[in-house]
Parts: sequence; C-alpha cells; structure tokens
Amino acid sequence: MVIERPQYLGKLIEKRENGFIKVITGIRRCGKSYLLFNLFHDYLNSVHVDDKYIIELALDEIQNAKYRNPMELDRYIRSQITRNDYMYYVFIDEIQKVVETKNPYLVDTASSIGFVDVLLGLMKLKNVDLYVTGSNSKMLSSDILTEFRDRGDEIRVNPLTYKEFHAAYYGDTRNAWSEYFTYGGMPVILSRKSYEEKSKYLKDLFAKTYIADVVERNMILNDKEVLEELINTVSSSIGSLTNPTRLANTFQSVKKKKISSATINTYLDYFIDAFVLHKSHRYNVKGNKYIDTPFKYYFTDVGLRNAQLNFRQQEETHIMENIIHNELCIRGFNVDVGIVEYNHKDSEGKSKRTQLEVDFVANRDSKRYYIQSAFSIADENKRRQETNSLYRLNDSFRKIIVLKDNIIPWHDEKGVLYIGIEQFLLDDAAIDT
Repeated sequence: MVIERPQYLGKLIEKRENGFIKVITGIRRCGKSYLLFNLFHDYLNSVHVDDKYIIELALDEIQNAKYRNPMELDRYIRSQITRNDYMYYVFIDEIQKVVETKNPYLVDTASSIGFVDVLLGLMKLKNVDLYVTGSNSKMLSSDILTEFRDRGDEIRVNPLTYKEFHAAYYGDTRNAWSEYFTYGGMPVILSRKSYEEKSKYLKDLFAKTYIADVVERNMILNDKEVLEELINTVSSSIGSLTNPTRLANTFQSVKKKKISSATINTYLDYFIDAFVLHKSHRYNVKGNKYIDTPFKYYFTDVGLRNAQLNFRQQEETHIMENIIHNELCIRGFNVDVGIVEYNHKDSEGKSKRTQLEVDFVANRDSKRYYIQSAFSIADENKRRQETNSLYRLNDSFRKIIVLKDNIIPWHDEKGVLYIGIEQFLLDDAAIDT
C-alpha cells in the first residue's frame, strides 16, 4: 500500500541540497523512514538520480550493527563516496543507535565521539546531501538541533491527517471518519483489518514503545506506574483545562498518591518531548497576553489516546476537538486557547467580569482564525452559547464554527462561518470560503 505524504515530501524536495543536515523527527511509527527511503528515494529516481548515488543505511537492522560505532559509520559512508563530480544523497535511519565511544586518539582524556561528530564531518563534504531519522532518545528531542550548532534543518513528521487517511482508506469512505476518530492516523492502522488487530497494535505501541522510551531516556524506572497513571489521567481529560497542581491534587484524592506538581510537570514535559502530547497555552485575545495557567493537553494521535483508555471513553466531541487542534498545527499554525473577557451586570446589578473561551486562536503569518469545535448546534440556545465569545471579538479576522454534521458551509448574520468537520479537514481552503 502506497500512502502519499505530499506535505512532507514537498519539504524534503524544497530543502534538497541546502547545505544543512535534514533531521526528520516525530513520534515513533508515524512514517519517517517510509518518507525518506520510499517516497523521497522514488522522487530522486524520477529526477534522474541513479541509485548508486543514494547511500542508505538502516541502523536498526542487525546486519548493520557494526555501523553503530561512529568510527565504522564514518568509514563506511566515506567509502561509498567514490566520485567528486556527483552529488551523493546519504540517508541514515535510526541515527540515535550510534553509541558514543572513547576517542581512540586521545587516550588520556574523557573525550568521546558520537553521531553528531560523524554528521558534522560528512556535512563538510561539498558533494554530500545528508538526511537522518531517529525514533527515540536524543532524536526525540529538539535539542538535537542545538547539538548540530544550528546546522540542522528539522522536518517534523506527524501521523496521517484525515485527508491522508481518507485518500488511503481501503473501505467505504463513508466509514473513514468513524475509523479515524477511533483508531487515529498511525499509518500501520490502515493495514490492520479487525478491531482486535488495531486495538492490540495501538496498545502495544503505547506500552512497549512510548512509555518504554520515556522511561529509558529519562531513567525513571521506579516511577513507571506513575507515568502510566498520569498519561491515563490526561487521556481522560483532553480538551479540559488543567495544570500540574490540579493533577497532583487528583493523584492525592483519587489515586491516594502524593506526587509533587514539579514532578508531574517534569513527566508531562517528557511526553511532550517525545511528541506524544502537545500543550496549548491560553491567550487573552483583547488583552494581547498569555495566561500562565491552566493549559490544555492534546494527543498527537487520538488512536493512541483511545487505546490507552481501552477505548472506553469515546466522547466524539472531545476527540473532534483534539483532531482539529492537530490539523491546525500540521497546517503550520501557532495554536492557542483563546480567552475573551468582558464586564457586565449580574442579576443584582453588581459589576461582574466574565471569561469566555474560544477553542482555538490559530495564527500563521498575518492570518488569524478564531475556531470553535461545536460538534452540533441543536437549537438557538446552543448556537448562542457557541457564538457568544466569537461575537465579542471586534476585529476582522475570520470566525469559524466546526460541526460534526456534513453541511453546506454557510455564514450567519454576523459573518461567522459554519462548516462540517470532514470538509474542514479535507479542504485546506474551506476556512476562507
């Protein structure tokens, strides 16, 4: 099955031969290796790059174990570059498997050599265009770009968007939405046919890959149970405002465990660093300032979230909000939770200040969109509830309500656009109609 990833392939093509190390990052199993070794390789062939000028090395394969030694890796790559008048494209998969070794030429010091040294050295060759992927440890952190001393160019890969999933879906596309909000967009899901296969794959992936990576990388073996309980708690409250202090109180009252808010904050950062979670900050729209706390947490893939809860909490309204958040981020928007404050009189005539929420304030370049995830608007009272915050925004930026229903997009008397979730996800230009 060929799954097209035009957005990411386009980025690789755009960054081709730009003099930087292309570092392909993202949550494990989201398709980074496939993007590089299949889609980008095929593209290079299509523009007449012969295979002999494409050097590929997958370090997770046992036959390549010797190249996990940085000296051997460097020696091998250089041995493949036999001409100076041709550009060589070097693809190294799972680069984090290279183990730091003691510098054999400096016996009396603690100096070591690792993959960063290898890549920086190869980058100096004028006829080498270098691409690397990684799935855990250091490669699951943006700090790797700092190690490259600003010579790395990151391409962040995400699980399949609904548009990508829909295009590759093997069954009746009328069922694509229910499949997507249940099982998410990890590419392998498309090859699993039964509920049992999909469920097992996602559960195993979370437990044996993401939890294991976070535990191993951050050396927190004694708190593995706490990590699992924390991610369960966050899974149960996607789209809800929370913070480490509230979560610590939840552990104290419900789990009967005393864990400091600082520890919880650190553990949440581990999951964010591993691209499992994303934290969305609150932004006071009229006050033009950020509010420190609380936050909202969203999952990079809703299927992983659902599997972590054993598919027990399938509130489509919250899952839909998570999917919209992810879609906006993938489209390149900076996404915040909007707060609109206003003063009014209560029933007793006393002055009162009230905060209303806009689900998403999405900014990209000079454009801004205010977006509500409403699921449905059953009556006029519900419509007033969803539009209350939007109507109080006295600016010219677009205001949108995304509904679950498949509707013909329409605007109300104040210019708010109402659009169905599938059209919103399948048509990038729909929010400008």
